[in-house]
Formats: sequence, structure tokens, C-alpha cells
Amino acid sequence: MSRSGNKKPVGFGTHIIAGGIAGACEALTCQPLDTIKVRMQLSRSGRGGTKARGFIATGAYIVKRETPLALYKGLGAVLSGIVPKMAIRFASFEAYKKALADKETGKTSVGGIFIAGLGAGTTEAVAVVTPMEVVKIRLQAQQHSLADPLEAPRYRNAAHAVYTIVREEGFATLYRGVSLTALRQATNQGESFIGLGANFTAYQEIKKFAHRMQPDLPELPSYQHMLIGLISGAMGPFSNAPIDTIKTR
Repeated sequence: MSRSGNKKPVGFGTHIIAGGIAGACEALTCQPLDTIKVRMQLSRSGRGGTKARGFIATGAYIVKRETPLALYKGLGAVLSGIVPKMAIRFASFEAYKKALADKETGKTSVGGIFIAGLGAGTTEAVAVVTPMEVVKIRLQAQQHSLADPLEAPRYRNAAHAVYTIVREEGFATLYRGVSLTALRQATNQGESFIGLGANFTAYQEIKKFAHRMQPDLPELPSYQHMLIGLISGAMGPFSNAPIDTIKTR
């Protein structure tokens, strides 16, 4: 029997653990970029506190004014929400997919999978992502210097931010922007689960092109997979940038 025939199906718990670890690695790597992005989105809103700057200038200003650790503001909120988000995403997707499956064959159509993805994205947005984003952005928007102990921030950490927001502004404040967050997450997951999103389409097409250019290679080198992933991964954020900016404001 072939090696592939001996493989056992991956369990739900394994998916959650693997997704959580992958999400944590992504957050640790990308949080500085996300913080710079949020500051740039807020720069013209009257609440960000600084004039509009470019990407590099914004990052340099944060590091100079608030120390390099400031680039990781809001990381606790992201890390605390990763595992619940992954659990809700996969569990709700499977539930929606099962509900939309054909009663006779038990199979779900392409359209059904897309709708299940939309439902999963909406569910995770309402249950976890929106409160997590509100807390993360509140922390990222603070421009206190971590080098000055006398410059006390309004929110000390994610837990304190949740407590302060609920106490002073009400629980509903954690769900500001929920409609836009749900739209963003629904679009992302609908595309991702069906495998027809802009990033997946670009990934597959660029990968095919690379294979045609190197017909002698049975498999593309890992660095080429990484480059293809970088290019295709930019498609999703590019299409969702307007939604994300409005949501942040």
C-alpha cells in the first residue's frame, strides 16, 4: 500500500492547534507592520495625533518617539483571540457546510461552500474578531512613550483595555464596526474556503507560470513558494484596504 493510503485524516483539534501556532507566528511577524498601518489609517482622522506620514516615516517616528517595543502594541489582544477565532472558524464552517449539503449525496456544492465560508467569516467576526480588533486598535493608537514611566497610557494592556472600555463606554463599544469587520471576514473566508479568492487564484496562476518556465523541476524550490506566497498574499489586503480603513476609523 502506498504511503498516502496509510495517512489518517487530521483531527479537528490538530487543525485548531496548528492554526493557532501559525496565527501566533504571523502575529509576531506582522504586528509591527499592522501597527504602522493603523497609525497611517488614523493619521487624518484627528484621533491619531500626528500628521500623515509615509510607511517608513511612520515606523521611524514610532521607534524614535515610543521605542521599538511600541510596534508591538496590541499584540496581546491578537494572541488572546487567535485560538478562539480558529476554533469558531472551522467549527462554524463545518456546521454551515453540513447544513447546506445535498440530503441524498451528502456533498456540498461550490456555491454552498462559498456561502458556508461567508457564514464562518461572519460568525468569527461577531464572536471574536470585532472585540479583538477594537481592543487592538485602541492600544495601537496610544502614542505614549514606553521609555518614560511617567507617561502613563490610558490602556495598560488588553485586559485593562477591555475593562476600561466596558466600564466607561459600555459593552456595545466592543462591537463598533462589526458590520464592516463581518464584511471583511466573510469575504476573506468565503474566498479562502472555496479556494477561489484573489490571493488563491493569483497563487495558483503564478505557480503554474513558474512550472512552465522550469519544466525540468518536479517541484518548485521553497524560496519560490515563499515569493509566490508574498505576491499572491498581497491580493487580499489590496482588495480589502478600503473596508479596513473605514473600520479602523
